[in-house]
Amino acid sequence: MALDVLSSIAFTFGSKPDIVTYNTILQGLFEVGRIVDAKKFFDEMLSTGIIPILYTHVTLLDGYFKHGLVEKAMSLFNKYERKREDIGIAFYNVVINGLCKNGKLDKARAIFEKLSFIGLLLNAKTYNPMITGFCLQGLFDEAKNMLREMEGNNCFPNSVTYNIIVQGLLRCNRISEMAIIMKEMAGRGFSFDANTTELLINVIRGNPSVLDMIPELHLENKK
Repeated sequence: MALDVLSSIAFTFGSKPDIVTYNTILQGLFEVGRIVDAKKFFDEMLSTGIIPILYTHVTLLDGYFKHGLVEKAMSLFNKYERKREDIGIAFYNVVINGLCKNGKLDKARAIFEKLSFIGLLLNAKTYNPMITGFCLQGLFDEAKNMLREMEGNNCFPNSVTYNIIVQGLLRCNRISEMAIIMKEMAGRGFSFDANTTELLINVIRGNPSVLDMIPELHLENKK
């Protein structure tokens, strides 16, 4: 078990493992899918007297969400939110992202909408998961409205934001809307990432007439 690794570290270096060491191993267990071991390791960590920090709970939340354990993640979130006053936007970003990726858009939106009321400043990492969630459900008007809302709140969209929307529009073959977003994206100095480029190429292969709907692509090909 992971505690055997910690014992080996303590023996080799002559020092007691600290919270950073525990967090690193905990994250590693989640990354390789050892969920049960991760939970046991966390419990054993507590039994040694190590006090978890915010990052520890963020690691647990992220691990649970990544493996579809939404109820367990939300139970931890609710418990931690009630007890702590030092929760920053990064903590909520993990929860919103996890809920959106697990198809719980309504729950994510409820949490998202209360953030400004509790005095937290939203950033692109708060908005992007929500926009992803809208795009995955085909709610492109909501996605574009949120894009405008970002700007109104002085939280300007980044390249990730635009790539999310372009990918969603491409998957639903909404080419004319994609072309408009693409032009805006280029005007801000952003470009397609590898996933968007691959998706666009596949769309064009299946329907070459798409090129005629996006004049900018012809210009790019001539450069």
